[in-house]
Amino acid sequence: MKKETYNIGGMSCASCAATVERVTKKLDGVSLSQVNLATNKLTISYDESKVTPELIMEKVQKAGFSILVDSNKEKPKTIEKDKEAANERTNIIIAAVLTILLLYVSMGQMLTKPLPLPRFISLNDSPSNFALTQLLLTIPVMFLGRRFFINGYKALFRLNPNMDSLVAIGVSTSFIYSLVMTYMIAKSPQLAHQLYYESAAVIVALIMLGKYLESNSKRKTQSAIKKLMELAPDTAILVKSDGTQVETETKNIQVGNTVLIKPGAKVPLDGVVVSGQSGIDESMLTGESIPVEKAEGDNVIGGSVNYNGALYVRVTKVGGDTVLAKIIKFVEDAQGKKAPISKIADKVSGYFVPVVIGIAIISFIAWLIAGYGIYFALNIFTAVLVIACPCALGLATPTAIMVGTGLGASKGILIRSGEALEITHKVNAVVLDKTGTVTEGKPKVVEIITADFDKDELLKIAASVETVSEHPLAKAIVEKSSEKGVELYKIADFESLTGMGISAKLDDGRQVMVGNIKLLNESDIKIAWEQEMHDIANKGQTPVFVVVDNKVAGIIGIADKVKESSFGAIEKLKNDNVEVYLMTGDNKKTAEHIAKTVGIDNVFSEVMPQEKAFYVEKLQSQGNTVMMVGDGINDAPALIQADVGVAIGSGSDIAIESGDIVLMKSDLTDVHRAIKLSKHTIRNIKQNLFWAFFYNTIGIPIAAGALYTIAGMLLSPMLAAFAMSLSSVFVVGNALRLRAKKLR
Repeated sequence: MKKETYNIGGMSCASCAATVERVTKKLDGVSLSQVNLATNKLTISYDESKVTPELIMEKVQKAGFSILVDSNKEKPKTIEKDKEAANERTNIIIAAVLTILLLYVSMGQMLTKPLPLPRFISLNDSPSNFALTQLLLTIPVMFLGRRFFINGYKALFRLNPNMDSLVAIGVSTSFIYSLVMTYMIAKSPQLAHQLYYESAAVIVALIMLGKYLESNSKRKTQSAIKKLMELAPDTAILVKSDGTQVETETKNIQVGNTVLIKPGAKVPLDGVVVSGQSGIDESMLTGESIPVEKAEGDNVIGGSVNYNGALYVRVTKVGGDTVLAKIIKFVEDAQGKKAPISKIADKVSGYFVPVVIGIAIISFIAWLIAGYGIYFALNIFTAVLVIACPCALGLATPTAIMVGTGLGASKGILIRSGEALEITHKVNAVVLDKTGTVTEGKPKVVEIITADFDKDELLKIAASVETVSEHPLAKAIVEKSSEKGVELYKIADFESLTGMGISAKLDDGRQVMVGNIKLLNESDIKIAWEQEMHDIANKGQTPVFVVVDNKVAGIIGIADKVKESSFGAIEKLKNDNVEVYLMTGDNKKTAEHIAKTVGIDNVFSEVMPQEKAFYVEKLQSQGNTVMMVGDGINDAPALIQADVGVAIGSGSDIAIESGDIVLMKSDLTDVHRAIKLSKHTIRNIKQNLFWAFFYNTIGIPIAAGALYTIAGMLLSPMLAAFAMSLSSVFVVGNALRLRAKKLR
């Protein structure tokens, strides 16, 4: 299956999005088609043997929309967008001025004491000129809002009516009716009282204003992506092989090139420091406000800011391979995916506009039959069409998700999809991997117990075997031997024993095994120093057994320091009634000591990597919504099995590729923040959906004249247009409130 993203043009409401989804889903071979109204993007997965990009484009274009393949290679074209916004603002001002003049001319004459007008265009002295003046003021307003008519009628003729169709039909009906009345004024001057020009112009002007405010608000919801894209500098200082320096565009830099980052400058691309020392601000990428000290051999991330010293950096990644590019892609993908909660709104949106047109026609006919006259029925017809707001339905979910995921990204919390964001707030069980999650992940040798061997000799034997292992405990043993300057043995016949340890033969012929108690049990080796082993475990250390020629030669005690943030993070989770579990491959005593230290009551110890998913599944079978938090590599099966998989990784590539949520800082507090963010976002979505449904459920009957039969109140089409415009702005504005939420 191939997955692509397209930019869709010409969409004005949720009905448009539903149309694009419908026509593309009909293609044989399409497995997924989702349109995000807030970003105007189509995400589609399809079988390349059955569907081609050309076929997708053809279907979308036939439905009346423009379509282009989305490219993330360029920064946002803010200059062009600013020009469009400025032109739109100018058009609104002109439309507003003309509409105010039109209201003065038309409505001013209806007052008990009419507003002054020259006699040649006044209602009583020259009714024909009075009507023509209104016509001349209305035409420019309709021209400025011509896109509503062009898009609306195109969609209507293709049998895919949208919000623009509702506006176009309502305004056109009012305008044509008024035009006919203008033609007939010469014979019947009293018809000058039945003109509808001001309603047509006011509706267009108000909807133009509403769409402008909506677009403005939608641009704000995309501010997180925009800020991320603007992090990478356009130019970099390239250091050539002869030592000369030249400023060049960042896109021209290649892997292996050396660049100079001066104090105060941004790091252009990912790389490794080859010379220099400085503090780097990575806050926009990780949410960590404290600068990170960098020296020779340290990695730097493109988009971070160099503080006080000059750094020479060898570039290791460019283009879409950089951490920043992956983060942007991650956030964009999340903002393009729908949350399950939006399914009801999506279904309603597909039928919304045709139903509204039907209600408007039925209302028009019903009031005519009731004997209320064409003018009254036309008022009802236009009000129903104009007050209906499919935009609010379509924007309710994606705007909240965009702001929510953007807020998370600014705090170093990357959320992969709307679905993950929605499920997270339901989490009531969190399973924490120990090493690197609850602890620092940098174990150190703190104790060596032996009888027949010198301690340094035992360390030398163990380190010789462990040099070929990538396990954190193995690295701790090797690092300790390196500190002591021990010269290691050469080894042969190396074998990794998954979940237990490692074995190898030394160059002097001795057979050595290094590992945990399972290794001894599986090899039928008698455990020596059982009391010492328990003492080590009771102190929170992990005992590593060194076996030489099938006899235990000693025990190495290794401890991993608990992160300071773990204490407060676990307390916050428990205060929110979330059950916390510690899962580790360590022995029971060590695991229980660490758990007790940080306040965790539930422990899964001596768990093999392949068993972690089983324990997660066991919790799920008990009715829990489970979040698994791990490093994204050896915890992969458990992360996939969990309802929400959370990878902790300080911006590493592997972490970004794994998990439903990625915490850029290795800080457990962000687990609690992610759950809070989900709760805030889902509450916001529910508020938006309630308003959208409530507004349309109440507004349409009122526009149809429900209150007129009870209290004699009739809704003006102008007020209906104002309400419709405010409805969309309200939904987007409510979503923007998320930006001010504190994730504590």
